[in-house]
Amino acid sequence: MSMENAKGLCPCLTERFEKSFLADSHAVAMKNAAAKHNMKELAAVPEAARLNRYHFSNVVKTRDITHQKNSGRCWIFAGMNLLREIVAEKLNLERFELSQNYIAFWDKYEKVNFFYEAMIDLAGRDLDDRTVCFLNQGGIADGGQWDMLVNVIEKYGVVPKDAMPETCQSSMTSAMNGLMNTQMRRNALILRDAVRSGQDPQPLKEKMMEETYRLLCIGFSVPPKTFDFEVTDKDGKYICDCNLTPKQFYDKYIGINWDDYVSVINSPTADKPFNATYTLPYLNNVVGGRPVLYLNTDIATLKSLCARQICAGELVWFGSDCGKWRDALPGVFDDASYDYDSAYGMPFGMSKEDMLNTRESAMNHAMVICAVNIRDGRPDCWKIENSWGDKVGVDGYYVMSDGWFDKMVYQAVINKKYLTPELLEALKGQPKELNVWDPMGTLAD
Repeated sequence: MSMENAKGLCPCLTERFEKSFLADSHAVAMKNAAAKHNMKELAAVPEAARLNRYHFSNVVKTRDITHQKNSGRCWIFAGMNLLREIVAEKLNLERFELSQNYIAFWDKYEKVNFFYEAMIDLAGRDLDDRTVCFLNQGGIADGGQWDMLVNVIEKYGVVPKDAMPETCQSSMTSAMNGLMNTQMRRNALILRDAVRSGQDPQPLKEKMMEETYRLLCIGFSVPPKTFDFEVTDKDGKYICDCNLTPKQFYDKYIGINWDDYVSVINSPTADKPFNATYTLPYLNNVVGGRPVLYLNTDIATLKSLCARQICAGELVWFGSDCGKWRDALPGVFDDASYDYDSAYGMPFGMSKEDMLNTRESAMNHAMVICAVNIRDGRPDCWKIENSWGDKVGVDGYYVMSDGWFDKMVYQAVINKKYLTPELLEALKGQPKELNVWDPMGTLAD
């Protein structure tokens, strides 16, 4: 494709722009301020803070804030934060944490195998095929989705944090991810060549997976096959349950029926009508596990479902774009907190549909909704349990405005008992398969 009709920029045009800029006193004042101050903070709206107060009519109790540190495991931390409350309530515990490292180990192990199987399946395509390019470019990362969390837990169970604590590498994953991606891309070429030459790729893959397991054990430690579960409850009672397997621990102390939950999304794009289900090929971790499945609905319905679940005493795992309109120190996610249009004299606003279609926004972070404030019969703000430690936000918690929810929340995991009849009926339909590079395939990290 040529650009034979493209037009460049002439100096006279730039000169006109400069004169216009220098004649604008507001623009010049902002230039002077920006020389010494962050451009985001120059657009801050102080009055917005009046509406972002930490008072909520409906609260679900949570334990200590966790910290994913320099890793992209938010979806695992959010999931473990949700599940630990079941254990803690059942055993009357003041503090308790499940091992995020254990889940991350098996997630990466399974992701590598899934990647190799995808490359074997796609061996007949050229290397510059869009799907092959997308998978190679993405490689393996820390991010994930709700259904991927379920797949790991169903296959491997869970363990308390002291049964598989954090390591330097699990808390700071960039070096490990870099080594794994180099190894995977190198091996993908070997597997492709084997398939194209008529050779069985599985013996080669088994050797590659042995190397993956070795690297993960070096970085994350060896996952326990059995462990002793020891805790002391709020009243000083010592509890000891010996020689449990991770699956036995899950079944005995958590035991959620995963089929009761579904990922409800809000993707208001023309290719995804509401009240319908969607899935993506080549986006998963466990081969043969449950596929990533989304049920799309309008934002008002999604908020209503989240509020109903919170008011019934259940936490909500959710996914959002946390990079916009975020103020870390007071712990606020609020679209009214920054007015870039007025500050810089130009429009920046985009609809949620346009942001998705242009990749301006997509889900990139998972957290837990633990409270909602209902005023005049509708939610007006939400309390968020994050996994960035207790030195940001209000002791690690954030308040999310209702307007920010509208614009930046893309997904929430909802118990099916709270779904409307229309959404329950939609679940019975055959899901539409999206392209693997669809914005709704973005992983939370």
